[in-house]
Amino acid sequence: MFGFIGRRLIQMVPILLGITIITFAVIHLAPGSPVEAQTAMSLKSSAEARANLERLYGLDKPLPEQYALWLGRFVKLDFGKSFTDGQDVLEKIASRVPVTLTINVLSLLLILIVALPVGIISATKRYSLFDKASTVLVFVGFSTPSFWLALLLMILFGVQLGILPISGIQSINISGLGLGGRLADWGRHLVLPVFVSAFGGIAGLSRYSRSSMLEVIRQDYIRTARAKGLPEGQVIWRHALRNALLPVVTILGLSVPGLIGGGVIFETIFSIPGMGQLYYQSVMSRDYPTIMGIMVIYAVLTLAGNLVADIAYGLVDPRIRVGGAK
Repeated sequence: MFGFIGRRLIQMVPILLGITIITFAVIHLAPGSPVEAQTAMSLKSSAEARANLERLYGLDKPLPEQYALWLGRFVKLDFGKSFTDGQDVLEKIASRVPVTLTINVLSLLLILIVALPVGIISATKRYSLFDKASTVLVFVGFSTPSFWLALLLMILFGVQLGILPISGIQSINISGLGLGGRLADWGRHLVLPVFVSAFGGIAGLSRYSRSSMLEVIRQDYIRTARAKGLPEGQVIWRHALRNALLPVVTILGLSVPGLIGGGVIFETIFSIPGMGQLYYQSVMSRDYPTIMGIMVIYAVLTLAGNLVADIAYGLVDPRIRVGGAK
């Protein structure tokens, strides 16, 4: 297992290098530039001022040289300074991570708590009223745009009913509240973002778990377990569930980047100061160092998620560990 992990870590290096090259080229070749974004609204900006900004940001150098300079800083874990406010990119990103991580961990827990039982019950009670109803709800979840759902919930619970806040993660007067009041205030602010973030995931994971469980319960060892007289609950939840979790593990591994990356759409709509909002703001202002920092973190987390999924395979299915040992 340790040899496998070591080989995968070595393979990640050229993959990550290729991702940074492509990302660096794409963001620099896209229309617009940081200088244009900062001087477009200023009627007094001269050509000399724009040239000075390009030299300050290093944009006057050829693209390969710009990438080499960025890569030299990156190997030292230095993402540079933001073009918009001069703040260190790594510190800027780190300040946004706790909010995004909290929202996405809560949404992931909600997805697991709801989607797995729904998928398993739908598979074991195939074509029942519950299965048909959950199928309809799943298709609704797949077809509902997250931004549209967020706006509807804001209008209903925030504007018409007035029971939930529609922006930010805390109230203005939170400093005057005690610990219990602060927790309640944060909880009220997180209800809508967490639900919007989890809504589509519940639909997807419930279908994956249903399909996987249907395939597993048709296997011979499940028939054997039933023929031996084992209770149906023990057959499903102890024998079938473990093997049915393999595709679910893959989905969870690929969801690791989202835990930190956040949701650009719902964080922007709800004015949540997280990674998704930072990414959107950085793209709009052509803040190249911040964009590169965020994309590198996404790439590293994606590769790490794939590695975690492979390791989890061995923990869920002993046959994979035996095959790997050979």
